[in-house]
This record gives sequence, C-alpha cells and structure tokens, in this order.
Amino acid sequence: MVARASTVSFLGIDTLPIDVQVQMSAGMPGFALVGLPDKAVAESKERVRGALTAIGLGLPPKRITVNLSPADVPKEGSHFDLPIALGLLAAMEILSADRLVEYVALGELALDGAITGVAGVLPAAMAANAEEKGLICPAAQGGEAAWAGDLEILAAPSLIALINHFKGSSVLPAPEAKLAPPRADPPDLADIKGQESAKRALEVAASGGHNLLMVGPPGAGKSMLAARLPGILPPMSAAEALECSMIHSVAGLLEDGRLSRTRPFRDPHHSASTPALVGGGQRAKPGEISLAHNGVLFLDELPEFQRQALESLRQPLETGRAVVARVNAHVTYPARVQLTAAMNPCRCGYLDDPERACTRAPRCAMDYQSKISGPLFDRIDLHVDVPAVSAADLSLPPPAEGSVQVAARVAAARARQSARYEALDDAAAAGVRSNAHADGRLLEAIAAPDEPGRRLLSEAAERLRLSARGYHRVLRVARTLADMEGEEQVRRLHIAEALSYRRIALSAG
Repeated sequence: MVARASTVSFLGIDTLPIDVQVQMSAGMPGFALVGLPDKAVAESKERVRGALTAIGLGLPPKRITVNLSPADVPKEGSHFDLPIALGLLAAMEILSADRLVEYVALGELALDGAITGVAGVLPAAMAANAEEKGLICPAAQGGEAAWAGDLEILAAPSLIALINHFKGSSVLPAPEAKLAPPRADPPDLADIKGQESAKRALEVAASGGHNLLMVGPPGAGKSMLAARLPGILPPMSAAEALECSMIHSVAGLLEDGRLSRTRPFRDPHHSASTPALVGGGQRAKPGEISLAHNGVLFLDELPEFQRQALESLRQPLETGRAVVARVNAHVTYPARVQLTAAMNPCRCGYLDDPERACTRAPRCAMDYQSKISGPLFDRIDLHVDVPAVSAADLSLPPPAEGSVQVAARVAAARARQSARYEALDDAAAAGVRSNAHADGRLLEAIAAPDEPGRRLLSEAAERLRLSARGYHRVLRVARTLADMEGEEQVRRLHIAEALSYRRIALSAG
C-alpha cells in the first residue's frame, strides 16, 4: 500500500504540486527519502521521527520509503516535514488516506510535535484553492492563508491537535484573515523646511509612479524626502496587496501572517550585492527590487553601489520583472517598482558650495558620476537638484501643507489615470496602473501634446539628443503633469516642465 499526501514546491511565487508517496514494506528497517531533496528536506527524517516520538508514536520496524514526485524536480525547504509526517500517519492507518488527499499541507515540525511557520503559505493556499482542495498549515499562518479565498483551512498548532481534529475529538477553529495596522506615526512632509522644488518633484513622481533621482550635498534632506514618498502614495488595491504579499510570503517576511495595504519601502545599503538587489542565491530568493514590488526602492548614495549590481537593475526597471536564471532554476518575480535614488554631486559632496569648494573639481565630479551608466540615467524620469538648506529656511515655522494634503492630490491624479486606462479599448492598456507604465503606442493615444507642445518636444529631442526611451519618458511625465491639473490635453507648459526634469548627463561643475 502507498499512502499519499499533497504539498507544493516553489518556483518564485508560482507553485508546482508535489505528491508525497509513502510506502512501508517488509525488510531491513530503514527510512529512505528520495526525489532530489536538499539538505533541509533530507533532515526532515529526523524532525518527523522526533515529532512522532513526542506524541507517543513510533515508526514501525519496516523499510520506509518516501518519494517526492515528480522525482526530477529539486525539493527545497523545511515545509515538507508536515506532508511527510501525514503520509506516514496514513501509511500507519492512524489517519484516513482518503481524507488526506483532499488537502495541500506544508509546515515544519519541531521535535516536540509543534508545527512551526514556513515561507510560502499564501501561494500554497492560492494553489490549493485553484485545485479545489483544503490547506493544512501552521496555526500562526492561518490568517495569511485565509486571504486566498473560500477554502477549508486547518491551521494547527501541533501534530497532535491535527490528529485530534481528523479523529473528531476536537475541532480546529477556522482562521480569520489578518490585516496589518497602518504605521502609527509615518514621516510627514511637514517636517521638511524649504526644498520646495524637490517637494514638487516628489509629488509629480508619486502622481505618475515615476522614477526619481535627487542630487545634492550631504545633509540637504534627500533621504528625508525619500522616506516620505510612501506616505503620499495611495494605498494598494486588493490585487496589488495580494501580489506583494505573495512575494513577501515566499521570502518569509509576512509578520504574524498579516497582509498590509501600505506600499513597501525598501532601502538596501550600498554594499548590497547583485543577488541581494535582483534576487538569486541557492534557492533563487526574491531580491530587494521584488520585495519593493508596487512600492518604492530607495537607493541612497547611488554611485557607491557596485556597478554590476546597478546595471542588473536595468532590465527589471524596464520590464517590471526580475528573472533569476540558475542551472537548476529559472524563476521570475514581479518587480514593478518606483525607483528613488539619491547621490552627491561629487565624492566629497560640495561641488557647488563656494565655501567648501571641491579641491579636485571637475575631475572629482566626473569620476564620481561616471560610475552610473547613461542607460541607467535614461530610465530615471525625474532628475532634481536638492540644494543645501539655509539657516533662514530652518528658522521658518513648519509648512502648512503636509503629507495628508499632498496625498489627496496624488490620489486624485491616480484616479484620473485609472479611469482613463480602464476606459481604453486597447490591449496595451491592460494592467497599466499609472502613467509610468504606459508604452509608446499607448502614449500616442493619451499624451499627444498640442501643436506648441509638439514643436517644443521635437526641438528639445533634437538638441538634447533624446533616445526613444527618453522621448517617451518626457511624454509620460507631461501626461502626469496634465493629470495633476485635471486637464485632458497635454500642453506646452507641461512639456516644458517635463523637460526641466530631464537630464542626459550631470554637470561636472
């Protein structure tokens, strides 16, 4: 007799169904686990044995073979513990094999029989729901699984509690979907004095989902401005929150199984490697650009990042996908982010300061800025100078307008964009949520400027030698500026402001 239990293996946020087959036969007692298990899966034999012993059950003196099918797919992670244990219990006729096949199970077993949390419960629950099966998962992650839809969820704290539920001696309560509370005291734009042009650029970036680069001396407030960008972005829709949560679930970053409607803000240190930014490693985990999906990826001290790491961001920024290719895995993660970066004008940071003149200008600035390639600069819609704040600005009272007021205007501009794209009968508009995601063909329909604006754009494209990408990014920003004013027609004024944010190369002084 072969007992079976179902689980999943993860390929990014996608899942592959795994059939856990358990056979007990006569012969020399032993426990063989086959099906390309990694170290964590191979060690599950000892965890399962310890958990069963803790609840008063011992493995029979038989030859036990556990096969993880399909056998040619590598198996990774400790979540195979629970389905292996359930398969063994079915083979020992302690649990009904017919009932087990109705569930997808995942969870790690402690030596005392407790079921502890694992990564990927939400994608597994989505897969179980698609197969019209129930889900067995750790109790701490039942609230996470509940977001997958209308499916039966057995969120068990321990193996004995799960057995008692199947035996009918006790009933596991149905978990409730959990939502993380919003941050109690988020950073507010009212904290920043001066920097009106930078605040304007921040609002434009938020209104259209555009990438932003801030250049200025140390202490000018670049990091403070970036930290306040999530506070003026609209909350994620239910679909966006589910997308983000699936990535965070695979990465094991969902705290207490709670989903959040707040857009993610990731700010990796400039020592981050390419796999840390784009994804990779032995298990092809998501990188920072995927963990920031539908949110903000802030790269402070941009030129200090490894050049190879920065260049690896070019494709994800353009396509909205991070592809991690390995010998034994080819994984794709969503990576639709709003890149926000900050940098000094030169290594010392005081290129344009008359009182702290850079002693190596202009060579210092040229060497520092050349660490960032032209194609990467070309993918940034808004370039804004952030000058040092004067003492006079610091002595002023706090601004009357804060994040709440700006967020209301941003939400109105985003609502206009959503309504426009939903009304378009064009395949190119499918899935577009902001102007930053509109392609060239779509821009011709929604962002065609008036005649004075068209002439200005043509002349500027020729003089500035804009690439096709740069040309379309100017149109995207101009479309956003028109949306901020509630206008359907892109005018010359919008083109002019959009061009003022465009910079092909930074000045060396």
